[in-house]
Amino acid sequence: MSKFLPALPNYKTGTYNMIEAGFPSMMSTKDAELGKMIYSLRGTILGDRRLLFVDDRVMMASINWIRDHVHEMKAFMHWEHDIRSFYQFFLDYQSPEGWYYELVKQLDDLHWSFVSEKFARKFPMDNVAATRLELEADIEYLMVEGAVQIYRVTGDDAWMREVLPKLEKGIDYMTSDATRWDEAHGLVKRPFTIDTWDFTYGKSNDNRRIEADTPMSIMHGDNSGVYQAMRQLAWLRRRFGDEEQAQAWERRASVLRDNMMKYLWNGRFFVHQLHLNHSGADDLESERLSLSNTYDLNRGVTTFEQSCAILEEYQRRKETTDAFAEWFSIDPPYEKFGGSARGKYVNGGIASYAGGELAKAAFANGKEAYGWDILQRMWQLIKRDGELYFLYDPQTGANLGGGPSGWGAAAVMSAIEEGLAGIRDLDVQFRVMEFAPRWVVTDYDELRYFTGYELSKEKIDMYFVRRETELWYRLSAPSKEIRGHILLPEGKNCAGVSVDGTEIPFEQTCVGDSRYVDFILRGDVSGRDRFGWANNRVWEIACRLTDN
Repeated sequence: MSKFLPALPNYKTGTYNMIEAGFPSMMSTKDAELGKMIYSLRGTILGDRRLLFVDDRVMMASINWIRDHVHEMKAFMHWEHDIRSFYQFFLDYQSPEGWYYELVKQLDDLHWSFVSEKFARKFPMDNVAATRLELEADIEYLMVEGAVQIYRVTGDDAWMREVLPKLEKGIDYMTSDATRWDEAHGLVKRPFTIDTWDFTYGKSNDNRRIEADTPMSIMHGDNSGVYQAMRQLAWLRRRFGDEEQAQAWERRASVLRDNMMKYLWNGRFFVHQLHLNHSGADDLESERLSLSNTYDLNRGVTTFEQSCAILEEYQRRKETTDAFAEWFSIDPPYEKFGGSARGKYVNGGIASYAGGELAKAAFANGKEAYGWDILQRMWQLIKRDGELYFLYDPQTGANLGGGPSGWGAAAVMSAIEEGLAGIRDLDVQFRVMEFAPRWVVTDYDELRYFTGYELSKEKIDMYFVRRETELWYRLSAPSKEIRGHILLPEGKNCAGVSVDGTEIPFEQTCVGDSRYVDFILRGDVSGRDRFGWANNRVWEIACRLTDN
């Protein structure tokens, strides 16, 4: 045992047979509540796992839509051993123009008939069709997001170099094709839908096409997604030594962001839709808070001040809404949209995935107590129902269904991982890692958190102990660089930071009203153990505390 580890009573840690143990997981001698929450979330996501058999391929899909698959990848990338096959199918069948199919469903499911012929590809021997719902404007940027997540897990440079031109082609398509790009505003457009959803106002639900009379609008979430994709493409190009192309993507991202702020930002949040060739459904659009605001927060498009404004808008509506939670799909809802009345489906249902994204943003923007509050309310829902649901009735809290619960579960798990535990892979395979633990916002004084990537056998092991005069961490990671950013308890300052008993330089910084200790750790890490797991460097970090 480390000489720096405080003596602890020998209490039972975790549940009987440690059912919660896995990537990620938490254990504490205090209780197993957070560990059980993570276990439940993991089970919900695993329930979405299936194999598809198409074109002589066997593919693992976490729901057979690439959108759901990429959103759920935020969690299953930690444990899944077949992370690439379903994604690769859509990449391989990219159209000459640059767009992708988005779903694979059996032929008796009529999604393939909702679109023009060129957006559907049938595989008769497999009794399935690959389809792109024409009105969707999120697939190309989600393909970039998915590729980056796969790359972080595998570290496969050769694969990433091979797919990079395809990813760029997809974003070029979204920012040039007349059905996707509004030249006058310099922003991505779509038919008038509820946020990122796939049915158009005034059109029947079996018409997902873009036609001459289709009402078109600009939705902020499509554009924050493309902005993030452009920044990710710049990161990849720079990583491979293509500085000129990296700068070109950064310039394009900057112009897109400027246009978002000019046309879509109202000073408190992004307005739902900017209508182009129609007047909309009512006069509430400029005050309508839609779910993609929570995604905008985590895509790097907002300044700190703008992030705080959005978070405060949600907090304000939490106090005034008659719904049981503020994780709105849209607020206020429409009287009716498509076949959905007020408070039904995404026309006002309470969305677990929006709540997860909101919590993650709260942790990153100085509102850590709010992030923890959201997670605690999520846990109450899980304990009540046995799992987290996709959508809830805003008044009764009943399950509305309508989508994969794993999407919401993955968003919440990502909030725990990157927000509360503060572990973010800034490179590939955690070679550069942010370590921003925010455990002091909880009532845990001692815990152990595990995460990593099973596929590439990378493990993060963090042990935390809080004492009156010290925060202590034992961090085991395969990282050459650790960027420390440790939240201090309220009312405390840092008097010094030591690593393995040696004092190191640090800065005390503020994120809003929250105080953090920032430092950099570096070490040489290489090789594998006899079971193939990456060798880790172990740091013992002590943060001495003083009163303000």
